[in-house]
Amino acid sequence: MEKLNELRSILHSKRANLYYLEKCRVMVKDGRVVYLSEKSKQINYWNIPIANTTVIILGIGTSITNSAVRMLSSAGVIIGFSGDDCTPLFSGTEIEWFTPQNEYRPTEYMQGWMSFWYDEDSRLFAAKIFQEARFEFICRVWGSDRFLKEHGINVNDNFFHSALSHFSEQIGGANSVSKLLQIEASLTKALYKEIALLTGFVDFVRDREGLDIVNRYLNHGNYLAYGLAASVLWCLGIPHAFAVMHGKTRRGGLVFDVADLIKDALVLPTAFIAAKESVTDEKFRELCISMFLNHCAMDYMFDVVKKISGVKDDSSLPI
Repeated sequence: MEKLNELRSILHSKRANLYYLEKCRVMVKDGRVVYLSEKSKQINYWNIPIANTTVIILGIGTSITNSAVRMLSSAGVIIGFSGDDCTPLFSGTEIEWFTPQNEYRPTEYMQGWMSFWYDEDSRLFAAKIFQEARFEFICRVWGSDRFLKEHGINVNDNFFHSALSHFSEQIGGANSVSKLLQIEASLTKALYKEIALLTGFVDFVRDREGLDIVNRYLNHGNYLAYGLAASVLWCLGIPHAFAVMHGKTRRGGLVFDVADLIKDALVLPTAFIAAKESVTDEKFRELCISMFLNHCAMDYMFDVVKKISGVKDDSSLPI
């Protein structure tokens, strides 16, 4: 069996794997975590490289053994249970996720977060940093990604340039979180509309309960982003309840705040393009994960959250 320090040899922000599994059993075999699937009366075992895995989401028809949870936890892997196609999440600690019970995580990030969180003006300032970082990430990705440019999604396009510039100007003038949420919703709605036109879905309406392929892929990709966000917050020791934008009616809002840093830049265009090309769910997941890795999405989440925490020295971070 691999030693704990060997399992921790890969930083969470550099890990390559997110898994969505269904109709299988996750267990330990020969000292390794595997998932077992049975097709045509043939049993197959597939290895899960836990030291290089961030999140595992278990869909319909899955089960997991105690020993598998123990090994996944020792490697710092976040576990969630969901319905079809990765949504919705059903159960877990910390709102939707089973988080590893490691008490030897940094405290300075939580302390830095709490140093401003109880002050309303400071929370608004932090929320603006999140939105500015979201804007910067969209500009970075849409200005450089060849795959997106091939489908007409380019930050230098007149519409996108105008919409994003207007969004950036409005952030500074927002005098409340409610106003900031309105500005955010307005931008996202405009981006949905334009990308829908570019990909041929002119009648698209965003519906989280919708069964059409675009809405399914958006939900699916968003939950992968939520998994990354949950992993970032677990690593930094910051509870999900201390949101700066979301969370007025639920205690897990900070997961959504962090995930929003990358959702519009990566998940939104990928979902529409994948739907246009009628790819399979598995292929869509591969596209999403590839986009996360190519653009260092998790690194970016870590950087923004640590910046807001006000902690610059991350030498004590045990990942």
